[in-house]
Amino acid sequence: MKTIAIIPARGGSKRLPGKNLLPLGGLPLIAHSILYAQANPDIIDAVFVTTNDPEIRKVAREYGAEVIDRPAELSGDLEPTSSALRHAVLQLDSDVENIVLLQPTNPLRPANLLAEAFEQYQNRNAPSLFTVTRSERKLGKIENNRFCPTNYTFGQRSQDLEPQFYENGLLYISRRSLILNNEIIRADAFPFEIDPDFPIVDIDSMTDYKYAQYLYNLKKQG
Repeated sequence: MKTIAIIPARGGSKRLPGKNLLPLGGLPLIAHSILYAQANPDIIDAVFVTTNDPEIRKVAREYGAEVIDRPAELSGDLEPTSSALRHAVLQLDSDVENIVLLQPTNPLRPANLLAEAFEQYQNRNAPSLFTVTRSERKLGKIENNRFCPTNYTFGQRSQDLEPQFYENGLLYISRRSLILNNEIIRADAFPFEIDPDFPIVDIDSMTDYKYAQYLYNLKKQG
């Protein structure tokens, strides 16, 4: 059984044009996810980039990834990642059993994350796994111009909050059968918790990009 990494990286971003090729620490953004997968050869048998963009295709191959050409109808702004993954898996041999999804917009991952997460994925025989981080924020919604808390009551101390978590996008692992069903995670997916002190970045705007540069340089310094 093979485990592969798939990195979805379409061209045509509106909010941050060319974001998947923006430089971060001297490397194109997409290269960080490619190299991360390649640094785990005991788990990852092959690394694929699915893209509709000629320049992304070129850069992906320069860094040693195989490329799957994504059709235009699966490359729109509103197209879910699951459809691109399904298309990619259908192009590959049927001996692929596990798919590790690495989003290029989440380039900063703990070095041991994949190894630890994959161990849990196997030990629990989970159909899928995704990474989550605990939120320490007091959350609520606004209804009729009034703020309505959803995870606390007014005056409650932050340290007494009921634990809340958010999907951080760093890593997903799914069975092939799940991807072919046009899903990545479902209700019985295992949530793999990331230390809340690890800074999470998801690059979708210039502010996100500048924050990623700051974190990268900070990590490099020490």
